[in-house]
Amino acid sequence: MSSLHGDTRGFKKLLPFLGPAFIAAVAYIDPGNYATNIAAGSKYGYTLLWVILASNLMAVLIQSLSAKLGIATGKNLPELCRETFSKKSSFFLWIQAEIVIMATDLAEFIGAALGIYLLFDLPLITSALIAAIGSFAILEFQRRGYRTFEALITGMIFVVVLAFGAQVFYAKPDTSALLMGLLTPKFEGVDSILLSAGMLGATVMPHAIYLHSSLTQKRIVGKDEMERKRIFRFEFIDIAIAMLIAGAINAAMLVVSAALFHKSGVLVEDLDVAYDQFALMLGPSVAMFFGIGLLFAGLSSSSVGMLTGDVVMQGFIKKHIPIYLRRLITTIPPLVIILMGVNPSKALVMSQVVLSFGIAFALIPLIRFTSDKKIMGNLVNHKVTSSFAWIIAVLIIGLNLFLLYETLLG
Repeated sequence: MSSLHGDTRGFKKLLPFLGPAFIAAVAYIDPGNYATNIAAGSKYGYTLLWVILASNLMAVLIQSLSAKLGIATGKNLPELCRETFSKKSSFFLWIQAEIVIMATDLAEFIGAALGIYLLFDLPLITSALIAAIGSFAILEFQRRGYRTFEALITGMIFVVVLAFGAQVFYAKPDTSALLMGLLTPKFEGVDSILLSAGMLGATVMPHAIYLHSSLTQKRIVGKDEMERKRIFRFEFIDIAIAMLIAGAINAAMLVVSAALFHKSGVLVEDLDVAYDQFALMLGPSVAMFFGIGLLFAGLSSSSVGMLTGDVVMQGFIKKHIPIYLRRLITTIPPLVIILMGVNPSKALVMSQVVLSFGIAFALIPLIRFTSDKKIMGNLVNHKVTSSFAWIIAVLIIGLNLFLLYETLLG
Protein backbone atom coordinates (compact mmCIF):
# COMPACT_ATOMS: atom_id res chain seq x y z
CA MET A 1 0.00 0.00 0.00
CA SER A 2 1.66 3.21 -1.23
CA SER A 3 0.01 5.33 1.49
CA LEU A 4 1.75 3.31 4.21
CA HIS A 5 5.17 3.64 2.58
CA GLY A 6 5.00 7.37 1.90
CA ASP A 7 4.69 7.06 -1.90
CA THR A 8 1.61 9.29 -2.04
CA ARG A 9 1.00 12.71 -0.53
CA GLY A 10 -1.86 14.90 0.64
CA PHE A 11 -5.48 13.81 0.41
CA LYS A 12 -4.63 10.84 -1.84
CA LYS A 13 -2.61 9.42 1.03
CA LEU A 14 -5.66 9.49 3.30
CA LEU A 15 -8.28 8.41 0.74
CA PRO A 16 -7.90 4.59 1.06
CA PHE A 17 -8.63 4.82 4.79
CA LEU A 18 -11.75 6.99 4.61
CA GLY A 19 -15.12 5.31 4.93
CA PRO A 20 -15.46 2.96 7.94
CA ALA A 21 -16.05 5.76 10.45
CA PHE A 22 -18.68 7.35 8.19
CA ILE A 23 -20.62 4.07 8.25
CA ALA A 24 -20.34 3.88 12.06
CA ALA A 25 -21.16 7.59 12.45
CA VAL A 26 -24.59 7.04 10.92
CA ALA A 27 -25.57 5.50 14.27
CA TYR A 28 -25.06 8.91 15.88
CA ILE A 29 -27.51 10.72 13.60
CA ASP A 30 -30.34 8.19 13.67
CA PRO A 31 -33.89 9.55 14.14
CA GLY A 32 -33.85 8.47 17.79
CA ASN A 33 -31.63 11.50 18.51
CA TYR A 34 -33.87 13.99 16.72
CA ALA A 35 -36.65 14.27 19.30
CA THR A 36 -34.19 14.62 22.20
CA ASN A 37 -32.13 17.36 20.51
CA ILE A 38 -35.20 19.31 19.42
CA ALA A 39 -36.77 19.03 22.88
CA ALA A 40 -33.51 20.24 24.47
CA GLY A 41 -33.32 23.26 22.16
CA SER A 42 -36.97 24.24 22.49
CA LYS A 43 -36.97 23.98 26.30
CA TYR A 44 -33.52 25.29 27.24
CA GLY A 45 -32.30 27.20 24.21
CA TYR A 46 -28.56 26.85 23.62
CA THR A 47 -27.82 25.86 27.25
CA LEU A 48 -27.32 22.13 26.62
CA LEU A 49 -25.26 22.48 23.45
CA TRP A 50 -22.14 21.58 25.45
CA VAL A 51 -23.68 18.15 26.14
CA ILE A 52 -23.50 17.34 22.41
CA LEU A 53 -19.83 18.37 22.35
CA ALA A 54 -19.06 16.19 25.38
CA SER A 55 -21.01 13.30 23.84
CA ASN A 56 -19.03 13.56 20.63
CA LEU A 57 -15.68 13.54 22.40
CA MET A 58 -16.72 10.34 24.19
CA ALA A 59 -17.84 8.83 20.90
CA VAL A 60 -14.47 9.58 19.26
CA LEU A 61 -12.64 7.64 21.98
CA ILE A 62 -15.00 4.65 21.94
CA GLN A 63 -15.11 4.36 18.14
CA SER A 64 -11.31 4.66 17.94
CA LEU A 65 -11.01 1.69 20.32
CA SER A 66 -13.38 -0.34 18.14
CA ALA A 67 -11.49 0.54 14.94
CA LYS A 68 -8.16 -0.22 16.63
CA LEU A 69 -9.38 -3.64 17.76
CA GLY A 70 -10.12 -4.69 14.17
CA ILE A 71 -6.79 -3.35 12.88
CA ALA A 72 -4.68 -4.97 15.61
CA THR A 73 -6.32 -8.42 15.65
CA GLY A 74 -7.86 -8.90 12.21
CA LYS A 75 -11.03 -9.88 14.09
CA ASN A 76 -14.16 -8.03 15.09
CA LEU A 77 -15.52 -7.64 18.61
CA PRO A 78 -18.16 -10.43 18.37
CA GLU A 79 -15.52 -12.87 17.05
CA LEU A 80 -13.17 -12.11 19.94
CA CYS A 81 -16.04 -12.51 22.40
CA ARG A 82 -16.84 -15.93 20.93
CA GLU A 83 -13.19 -17.02 21.24
CA THR A 84 -12.87 -15.68 24.79
CA PHE A 85 -16.18 -16.49 26.47
CA SER A 86 -18.22 -19.70 26.81
CA LYS A 87 -20.75 -20.84 24.21
CA LYS A 88 -23.63 -19.92 26.52
CA SER A 89 -22.21 -16.43 27.08
CA SER A 90 -21.65 -15.93 23.35
CA PHE A 91 -25.21 -17.07 22.61
CA PHE A 92 -26.57 -14.63 25.21
CA LEU A 93 -24.45 -11.80 23.78
CA TRP A 94 -25.78 -12.59 20.31
CA ILE A 95 -29.43 -12.57 21.47
CA GLN A 96 -29.10 -9.24 23.28
CA ALA A 97 -27.20 -7.73 20.33
CA GLU A 98 -29.97 -8.79 17.92
CA ILE A 99 -32.64 -7.28 20.22
CA VAL A 100 -30.67 -4.01 20.40
CA ILE A 101 -30.27 -3.95 16.61
CA MET A 102 -34.00 -4.59 16.11
CA ALA A 103 -34.80 -1.71 18.48
CA THR A 104 -32.36 0.48 16.58
CA ASP A 105 -33.89 -0.55 13.28
CA LEU A 106 -37.33 0.26 14.66
CA ALA A 107 -36.29 3.85 15.36
CA GLU A 108 -34.59 4.24 12.02
CA PHE A 109 -37.39 2.69 9.98
CA ILE A 110 -40.06 4.77 11.73
CA GLY A 111 -37.89 7.87 11.19
CA ALA A 112 -37.68 7.21 7.45
CA ALA A 113 -41.44 6.52 7.27
CA LEU A 114 -42.15 9.70 9.21
CA GLY A 115 -39.96 11.67 6.79
CA ILE A 116 -41.99 10.40 3.82
CA TYR A 117 -45.25 11.04 5.70
CA LEU A 118 -44.29 14.64 6.43
CA LEU A 119 -42.89 15.40 2.97
CA PHE A 120 -45.64 13.90 0.85
CA ASP A 121 -48.65 13.92 3.21
CA LEU A 122 -49.22 10.21 2.68
CA PRO A 123 -50.80 7.85 5.25
CA LEU A 124 -48.16 6.65 7.70
CA ILE A 125 -48.57 2.99 6.76
CA THR A 126 -48.13 3.84 3.05
CA SER A 127 -45.04 5.85 3.95
CA ALA A 128 -43.72 2.87 5.91
CA LEU A 129 -44.16 0.55 2.92
CA ILE A 130 -42.30 3.02 0.67
CA ALA A 131 -39.51 3.21 3.29
CA ALA A 132 -39.35 -0.59 3.24
CA ILE A 133 -38.91 -0.58 -0.56
CA GLY A 134 -36.17 2.05 -0.20
CA SER A 135 -34.34 -0.01 2.40
CA PHE A 136 -34.42 -3.06 0.12
CA ALA A 137 -33.03 -0.94 -2.73
CA ILE A 138 -30.09 0.15 -0.57
CA LEU A 139 -29.22 -3.52 0.02
CA GLU A 140 -28.28 -3.78 -3.65
CA PHE A 141 -25.50 -1.23 -3.12
CA GLN A 142 -24.33 -3.22 -0.10
CA ARG A 143 -24.06 -6.34 -2.28
CA ARG A 144 -21.82 -4.50 -4.77
CA GLY A 145 -18.96 -4.09 -2.32
CA TYR A 146 -17.93 -1.97 0.62
CA ARG A 147 -16.61 0.96 -1.47
CA THR A 148 -19.93 1.40 -3.29
CA PHE A 149 -21.84 1.10 -0.03
CA GLU A 150 -19.56 3.57 1.75
CA ALA A 151 -19.96 6.07 -1.09
CA LEU A 152 -23.76 5.78 -0.90
CA ILE A 153 -23.89 6.20 2.89
CA THR A 154 -21.43 9.11 2.80
CA GLY A 155 -23.57 10.78 0.13
CA MET A 156 -26.70 10.33 2.25
CA ILE A 157 -24.92 11.81 5.28
CA PHE A 158 -24.01 14.89 3.26
CA VAL A 159 -27.65 15.28 2.20
CA VAL A 160 -28.52 15.38 5.92
CA VAL A 161 -25.70 17.92 6.48
CA LEU A 162 -27.03 20.15 3.70
CA ALA A 163 -30.62 19.84 4.97
CA PHE A 164 -29.78 20.93 8.51
CA GLY A 165 -27.19 23.45 7.35
CA ALA A 166 -29.91 25.16 5.32
CA GLN A 167 -32.20 25.18 8.35
CA VAL A 168 -29.50 26.78 10.50
CA PHE A 169 -29.00 29.44 7.81
CA TYR A 170 -32.69 30.33 7.72
CA ALA A 171 -33.12 30.15 11.51
CA LYS A 172 -30.42 32.82 12.06
CA PRO A 173 -29.18 31.65 15.49
CA ASP A 174 -27.66 33.97 18.08
CA THR A 175 -23.92 33.34 17.57
CA SER A 176 -22.77 34.59 20.97
CA ALA A 177 -25.41 32.55 22.83
CA LEU A 178 -24.51 29.55 20.66
CA LEU A 179 -20.82 29.76 21.59
CA MET A 180 -21.70 30.26 25.24
CA GLY A 181 -23.87 27.15 25.23
CA LEU A 182 -21.20 25.14 23.44
CA LEU A 183 -18.32 26.05 25.74
CA THR A 184 -20.00 26.63 29.13
CA PRO A 185 -21.25 23.51 30.95
CA LYS A 186 -24.30 24.35 33.05
CA PHE A 187 -27.86 23.25 33.80
CA GLU A 188 -31.21 24.94 34.34
CA GLY A 189 -32.95 22.93 37.03
CA VAL A 190 -33.48 19.20 37.59
CA ASP A 191 -35.35 18.63 34.31
CA SER A 192 -32.38 19.88 32.30
CA ILE A 193 -30.15 17.39 34.14
CA LEU A 194 -32.53 14.56 33.22
CA LEU A 195 -32.59 15.65 29.59
CA SER A 196 -28.78 15.91 29.54
CA ALA A 197 -28.57 12.41 30.98
CA GLY A 198 -30.71 11.22 28.09
CA MET A 199 -28.51 12.97 25.54
CA LEU A 200 -25.28 11.62 27.05
CA GLY A 201 -26.62 8.17 27.84
CA ALA A 202 -27.84 7.58 24.29
CA THR A 203 -24.59 8.76 22.72
CA VAL A 204 -22.67 5.51 22.26
CA MET A 205 -24.61 2.99 20.21
CA PRO A 206 -23.84 -0.73 20.79
CA HIS A 207 -24.22 -1.64 17.13
CA ALA A 208 -21.72 1.05 16.09
CA ILE A 209 -19.13 -0.53 18.40
CA TYR A 210 -19.67 -4.02 16.96
CA LEU A 211 -19.68 -2.77 13.39
CA HIS A 212 -16.63 -0.50 13.41
CA SER A 213 -14.28 -3.32 14.43
CA SER A 214 -15.65 -5.36 11.53
CA LEU A 215 -15.17 -2.54 9.00
CA THR A 216 -11.46 -2.18 9.83
CA GLN A 217 -10.47 -5.82 10.44
CA LYS A 218 -9.64 -6.76 6.84
CA ARG A 219 -9.95 -3.51 4.94
CA ILE A 220 -6.20 -2.81 4.85
CA VAL A 221 -4.11 -5.46 6.58
CA GLY A 222 -0.78 -4.42 8.09
CA LYS A 223 2.13 -6.82 7.59
CA ASP A 224 3.66 -6.00 10.96
CA GLU A 225 2.97 -3.97 14.10
CA MET A 226 4.48 -0.79 12.67
CA GLU A 227 2.21 -0.90 9.61
CA ARG A 228 -0.82 -1.57 11.82
CA LYS A 229 0.10 1.45 13.91
CA ARG A 230 0.28 3.63 10.77
CA ILE A 231 -3.08 2.28 9.60
CA PHE A 232 -4.64 3.24 12.92
CA ARG A 233 -3.28 6.79 12.65
CA PHE A 234 -5.01 7.18 9.29
CA GLU A 235 -8.22 5.58 10.57
CA PHE A 236 -8.25 7.96 13.52
CA ILE A 237 -8.40 10.87 11.06
CA ASP A 238 -11.37 9.14 9.43
CA ILE A 239 -13.02 8.87 12.86
CA ALA A 240 -12.35 12.51 13.76
CA ILE A 241 -13.85 13.78 10.48
CA ALA A 242 -16.91 11.50 10.64
CA MET A 243 -17.66 12.25 14.28
CA LEU A 244 -17.22 15.99 13.66
CA ILE A 245 -19.88 15.78 10.96
CA ALA A 246 -22.22 13.68 13.15
CA GLY A 247 -21.76 16.12 16.03
CA ALA A 248 -22.44 19.09 13.75
CA ILE A 249 -25.72 17.50 12.61
CA ASN A 250 -26.87 16.89 16.19
CA ALA A 251 -25.81 20.40 17.19
CA ALA A 252 -27.70 21.85 14.21
CA MET A 253 -30.93 20.19 15.38
CA LEU A 254 -30.60 21.79 18.81
CA VAL A 255 -29.48 25.16 17.43
CA VAL A 256 -32.43 25.44 15.03
CA SER A 257 -34.84 24.43 17.78
CA ALA A 258 -33.33 27.01 20.15
CA ALA A 259 -33.32 29.79 17.54
CA LEU A 260 -36.94 29.23 16.57
CA PHE A 261 -38.94 27.39 19.22
CA HIS A 262 -37.25 28.52 22.43
CA LYS A 263 -37.13 32.11 21.22
CA SER A 264 -40.87 31.96 20.52
CA GLY A 265 -41.68 30.18 23.79
CA VAL A 266 -42.89 27.02 22.01
CA LEU A 267 -42.11 23.62 23.59
CA VAL A 268 -41.71 20.95 20.89
CA GLU A 269 -41.15 17.26 21.69
CA ASP A 270 -42.72 15.44 18.71
CA LEU A 271 -41.16 15.35 15.26
CA ASP A 272 -44.41 15.97 13.38
CA VAL A 273 -45.06 19.01 15.57
CA ALA A 274 -41.53 20.24 14.83
CA TYR A 275 -42.19 19.92 11.09
CA ASP A 276 -45.44 21.88 11.36
CA GLN A 277 -43.73 24.61 13.40
CA PHE A 278 -40.90 24.90 10.87
CA ALA A 279 -43.49 25.38 8.13
CA LEU A 280 -45.33 27.97 10.22
CA MET A 281 -42.23 29.98 11.19
CA LEU A 282 -40.00 29.67 8.12
CA GLY A 283 -42.26 28.40 5.38
CA PRO A 284 -43.00 24.98 3.82
CA SER A 285 -39.77 24.91 1.78
CA VAL A 286 -37.60 25.12 4.92
CA ALA A 287 -39.77 22.52 6.67
CA MET A 288 -38.98 20.23 3.72
CA PHE A 289 -35.30 20.30 4.68
CA PHE A 290 -36.25 18.80 8.04
CA GLY A 291 -38.29 16.06 6.38
CA ILE A 292 -35.50 15.29 3.90
CA GLY A 293 -32.94 15.09 6.72
CA LEU A 294 -35.19 12.74 8.68
CA LEU A 295 -35.81 10.53 5.63
CA PHE A 296 -32.16 10.17 4.62
CA ALA A 297 -30.97 9.72 8.21
CA GLY A 298 -33.55 6.96 8.70
CA LEU A 299 -32.76 5.09 5.48
CA SER A 300 -28.97 5.29 5.87
CA SER A 301 -28.94 4.26 9.54
CA SER A 302 -31.38 1.43 8.86
CA SER A 303 -29.06 -0.06 6.23
CA VAL A 304 -26.12 0.16 8.66
CA GLY A 305 -28.19 -1.67 11.28
CA MET A 306 -28.74 -4.44 8.76
CA LEU A 307 -25.01 -4.73 8.16
CA THR A 308 -24.39 -4.96 11.91
CA GLY A 309 -26.95 -7.73 12.28
CA ASP A 310 -24.96 -9.89 9.88
CA VAL A 311 -21.71 -9.10 11.73
CA VAL A 312 -23.01 -10.07 15.19
CA MET A 313 -24.61 -13.31 13.99
CA GLN A 314 -21.49 -14.50 12.19
CA GLY A 315 -19.23 -13.28 14.99
CA PHE A 316 -21.02 -14.63 18.05
CA ILE A 317 -22.45 -17.93 16.73
CA LYS A 318 -20.87 -18.43 13.26
CA LYS A 319 -24.25 -18.47 11.52
CA HIS A 320 -25.56 -16.49 8.57
CA ILE A 321 -28.96 -15.80 7.03
CA PRO A 322 -29.58 -14.15 3.63
CA ILE A 323 -29.55 -10.39 4.00
CA TYR A 324 -32.89 -9.97 2.21
CA LEU A 325 -34.51 -12.38 4.69
CA ARG A 326 -33.02 -10.40 7.58
CA ARG A 327 -34.37 -7.18 6.06
CA LEU A 328 -37.83 -8.74 5.74
CA ILE A 329 -37.84 -9.95 9.36
CA THR A 330 -36.75 -6.58 10.76
CA THR A 331 -39.34 -4.72 8.68
CA ILE A 332 -42.26 -6.48 10.37
CA PRO A 333 -42.08 -4.93 13.91
CA PRO A 334 -42.19 -1.26 12.80
CA LEU A 335 -45.01 -2.01 10.36
CA VAL A 336 -46.99 -3.67 13.17
CA ILE A 337 -46.37 -0.70 15.51
CA ILE A 338 -47.51 1.77 12.85
CA LEU A 339 -50.62 -0.33 12.13
CA MET A 340 -51.41 -0.30 15.88
CA GLY A 341 -51.47 3.51 15.77
CA VAL A 342 -48.61 4.03 18.22
CA ASN A 343 -47.27 7.61 18.26
CA PRO A 344 -44.02 7.49 16.19
CA SER A 345 -42.15 9.85 18.54
CA LYS A 346 -43.11 7.69 21.54
CA ALA A 347 -41.93 4.59 19.68
CA LEU A 348 -38.58 6.32 19.06
CA VAL A 349 -38.21 7.02 22.79
CA MET A 350 -39.01 3.42 23.74
CA SER A 351 -36.47 2.12 21.24
CA GLN A 352 -33.82 4.17 23.05
CA VAL A 353 -34.83 2.45 26.30
CA VAL A 354 -34.13 -0.95 24.74
CA LEU A 355 -30.75 0.33 23.53
CA SER A 356 -29.89 1.14 27.13
CA PHE A 357 -29.88 -2.56 27.99
CA GLY A 358 -27.18 -3.41 25.46
CA ILE A 359 -24.49 -0.79 25.92
CA ALA A 360 -22.62 -2.52 28.78
CA PHE A 361 -22.33 -5.79 26.82
CA ALA A 362 -20.48 -4.00 24.02
CA LEU A 363 -18.45 -1.45 25.98
CA ILE A 364 -16.99 -3.67 28.71
CA PRO A 365 -15.53 -6.35 26.38
CA LEU A 366 -14.22 -3.64 24.03
CA ILE A 367 -12.25 -1.87 26.74
CA ARG A 368 -11.09 -5.15 28.26
CA PHE A 369 -9.73 -6.46 24.94
CA THR A 370 -8.08 -3.20 23.83
CA SER A 371 -6.34 -2.96 27.23
CA ASP A 372 -4.78 -6.44 26.84
CA LYS A 373 -1.28 -6.35 25.31
CA LYS A 374 -1.45 -10.07 24.38
CA ILE A 375 -4.40 -9.28 22.12
CA MET A 376 -3.45 -5.83 20.85
CA GLY A 377 0.36 -5.87 20.61
CA ASN A 378 1.80 -2.36 20.28
CA LEU A 379 -1.71 -0.96 19.66
CA VAL A 380 -2.69 -1.72 23.26
CA ASN A 381 -4.32 1.19 25.08
CA HIS A 382 -2.12 3.51 27.07
CA LYS A 383 -3.02 3.45 30.77
CA VAL A 384 -4.44 6.96 30.47
CA THR A 385 -6.60 5.90 27.50
CA SER A 386 -7.92 2.87 29.39
CA SER A 387 -8.63 5.01 32.45
CA PHE A 388 -10.64 7.52 30.42
CA ALA A 389 -12.43 4.68 28.62
CA TRP A 390 -13.48 3.04 31.90
CA ILE A 391 -14.65 6.39 33.30
CA ILE A 392 -16.73 6.97 30.16
CA ALA A 393 -18.10 3.41 30.35
CA VAL A 394 -19.15 3.82 33.98
CA LEU A 395 -20.72 7.20 33.17
CA ILE A 396 -22.65 5.96 30.13
CA ILE A 397 -23.78 2.70 31.76
CA GLY A 398 -24.80 4.57 34.93
CA LEU A 399 -26.77 7.14 32.95
CA ASN A 400 -28.52 4.44 30.96
CA LEU A 401 -29.51 2.58 34.15
CA PHE A 402 -30.78 5.86 35.58
CA LEU A 403 -32.80 6.54 32.43
CA LEU A 404 -34.26 3.03 32.53
CA TYR A 405 -35.36 3.62 36.12
CA GLU A 406 -36.88 7.01 35.29
CA THR A 407 -38.65 5.71 32.18
CA LEU A 408 -40.02 2.49 33.62
CA LEU A 409 -40.48 3.31 37.32
CA GLY A 410 -40.09 7.07 37.69
